[in-house]
Order: sequence, then C-alpha cells, then structure tokens
Amino acid sequence: MDTAGFCTQARVLIVAGKGGVGKTTVAATIAQMAATAGLRALIVEIEGKSGLGAAFGHEDALDYAEREMAPNVMARTVTPDFALVEYLEDHGLKRVSKRLAKSGALEVVSSAIPGIKDILVLGKVKALARDDAADLIVVDAPAAGHAITFLASARGLLDAVRVGPIVEQARDVDEMLRDAARCQVVLVTLPEETPVNEAIETAFALEDRIGIQLGPLVVNAVYSHLDLDLSALDMPGLDPRDADALRAAAEFRLHRQELQATQIARLAESLPLPQLVLPQLFTSAIGKAEIDELANAMRDRVAELPAVRV
Repeated sequence: MDTAGFCTQARVLIVAGKGGVGKTTVAATIAQMAATAGLRALIVEIEGKSGLGAAFGHEDALDYAEREMAPNVMARTVTPDFALVEYLEDHGLKRVSKRLAKSGALEVVSSAIPGIKDILVLGKVKALARDDAADLIVVDAPAAGHAITFLASARGLLDAVRVGPIVEQARDVDEMLRDAARCQVVLVTLPEETPVNEAIETAFALEDRIGIQLGPLVVNAVYSHLDLDLSALDMPGLDPRDADALRAAAEFRLHRQELQATQIARLAESLPLPQLVLPQLFTSAIGKAEIDELANAMRDRVAELPAVRV
C-alpha cells in the first residue's frame, strides 16, 4: 500500500495504547510519514502532558492554538474547558461561555453528566475533521484504560439520555467513531507480555462496546534480528573476562529477540490485524531525527500492506 493511501483511509486516526509503549512517539511518526507523502497532518494532544513538542525539537508545551511542528505537520491541545467554550459559543452563549468555563461550571456539569468532558473533546475533533483542518488528524489518545472510557463516552450517554443538544453532539461523535471512512483506532504495544495482553483486551473492548474500526497494530521498539555466533568467543588470545562479558551481552540479546518474537506471534494469533513493526532506537530521548527515522521505517512497513482497506 502506498503511504498516501494508508494515511487517507480515514480522516481521523486515534492512537491508543498502554502508558509507556511510545504512543505519543507513534502519533508523531504517523503525522511525519503523512507529511512526507505530501499530506497536511494535524496532531491533537488530549492529556496535555506528552513530549510531543520535544519530539519535533520544540521546548514549549502545546496549547489550544495550532503550532507548526515541521513542514506539513501542525499540532495543538484540545481540552474539555476550551471545547466547552467553543460549544457554548456555537450555541449562542458567546458572552457567558468563558465566564462559565473559568467558574468551574464544567466540573459541575461533568458530575451530573458522566463522560461529558470526553464528548466535548471528541466533538472538537469531529469539528476539525468536518472543517477540513488537515488531510489527516492524528489524535494522541489517553492511555489504554482511559482510552476505552474516552471512546465509549458518546455511546454511554446515548444509552442514558434521549433528548437535548448534548445528545446531538454525542450522536455525531458516535457516528464518526463507527464510520471506518472517518475514524479508525491504531493500537500501540511493545513486544512484551503485559502490553500485549492490554492491547488484546483493549482491541476487543473497542470492537465490542463501540464498534470502532481498528487499523494496523503498531509494535514498537522491536530489536532487529541478529545471528550471533557465540563460539567465536572461544578464540585464543581473548581475555576470559572480556569473553564472559561479551557472552553475557550476546545471550541477553538473543533472549530478548526470542521473547519479542514469541509475543509478536501471540499478538498475531489473538488479533488478526496487520502489524507495523518499528525498530528499537537505542537513544535516551526521541527527537526530530528519531521521528524521521521511525517515519521512514513505518513507510517501509506500510508498503508491505495489501492495497485494500484494513
């Protein structure tokens, strides 16, 4: 599949996964890959605590205004408070909207209407897609546990409430989430037992509770395969202490490769979805150079996918 075709299967890609699996890095990688294919990408940060700016070489935290991260890559934060202000303004309450938001009214409303914060945020994402804010909108979703309630918020409200303007918002959000041409979820995992377990559970929960379309799974931080000949360490003249250290390092690497291969196979058996495998980058921090490297690696993996909707 060509990169542009992959990135335009759905206008909104929601990137979700267990905390610590590299979800934000993958969101940045997808956006950068789309940009190199000539598409306009917009990353929407939900929680406001990610290292998204640093991944593109920017020190300042994101805010509600769009900011250019790289050519053809924009990013912004969407929070419930700001989404509430826009929602009220759109419904003829411009004068009081900011005063209500500052007064803490959202907390009062959210206690009375569970899930309203998530619906407001997803409603803003829906509006961005409707207004053609970008060719691809990449949402850096909350960690896996919250991601399920985040994406199930609209369906939950519709099951509980039948009338009112917020119901219309929830219905619009639910329709977006259920339309594979408009929205898909990309789950991110590491090739380790606990993240794989959570990815499998999250996938079934999203399909069963929401009916959302799942895109390819991203398996992050995979060691490249090495064929190591340990017998070479028995060569004469090699200091025994050096040989022991090298043998321990080689055995660790081989063990990690075996464990990762086992988890990747288990993931494929449990979830019949294409996998996009990204390499382990041995670096202390992810910056623009690493995002470019990962975007190139993802592009190569996408090229191996069949040219059909996944």
